[in-house]
Amino acid sequence: MRKTCLDTIYELAKKDKKILFIGSDLGPGVLSDFKKNMSERFFMEGVSEQSIIGLSAGLAMEGFKPYVNTIATFLTRRCFEQVAIDLCLHNLPVKLIGNGGGLVYAPLGPTHQAIEDISIMRTLPNMTIIAPCDSIEMRELIKQSTNHQHPMYIRLAKGGDKIITSNSEIIKLGKGILKIRPKDHLFITTGVMTQLAIEASEKINKKSNIRCGVIHLGTIKPIDKAILLKWIPKVKKIVTVEENVLAGGFGSSILEFTSDHFPENTHKISRIGLKDSFVEKYGSQDLLFDHNDLTVEKLINEIVK
Repeated sequence: MRKTCLDTIYELAKKDKKILFIGSDLGPGVLSDFKKNMSERFFMEGVSEQSIIGLSAGLAMEGFKPYVNTIATFLTRRCFEQVAIDLCLHNLPVKLIGNGGGLVYAPLGPTHQAIEDISIMRTLPNMTIIAPCDSIEMRELIKQSTNHQHPMYIRLAKGGDKIITSNSEIIKLGKGILKIRPKDHLFITTGVMTQLAIEASEKINKKSNIRCGVIHLGTIKPIDKAILLKWIPKVKKIVTVEENVLAGGFGSSILEFTSDHFPENTHKISRIGLKDSFVEKYGSQDLLFDHNDLTVEKLINEIVK
């Protein structure tokens, strides 16, 4: 997914001379063609993430379209003040690309695991947050991001993820997608967790009398009010799924929306996400999914219990 994201930015930059790439210690091979062919718009600034945010803000004020790329925890934890004051306060169209949203950097430990990045970025006025479910959605949303006139946080998965976007689906920034039509139960998900939800729903629908649906929200903020207004009142049970801690995360946004618009329906929402603790285990992302009960079996049990 990261490769798709960066390759798309490179293709867009060939057509739009206002697009810049700013990286932070990402290795010698990242966007080598961009560096070779458009070196005046390619910046690799080393381990200086807070300074990079200030640099991108200044460039945006001069009419450029900066895309900033580094590890998600460094963009969100380390640079929070700069993102809030330099970007969001001035509502500047800087795109922040966070490598390793969630548990992607499982081998590197808690300093690199972005377990609360959605929660952090949701608090900021003017901030848009996207978490595509696969490389197809990523490509389309990056194309649309070039004319988005607000700060944006782009949450990247590890790549190589299963393609679940169909040719018939319309991908639009700020709009959700009904992946599986529900009858009485519903998963509401974002990012690669949508892949788990689809697998769980297919198993539930095949082996039981429950008809479970899936809504994917590739844009976390601003939330797609229309799709939620349509489906929340129609189902008996809703389970939100996210690769983020529950406090202030994606599921919280669904609960907040429901409380504001359908307070009588908040009781039918339950949330699945990361535990409220730093992940001190090391290993693969799948191992940490198991440790946090982010599994197909957990999703199925939450629906049928």
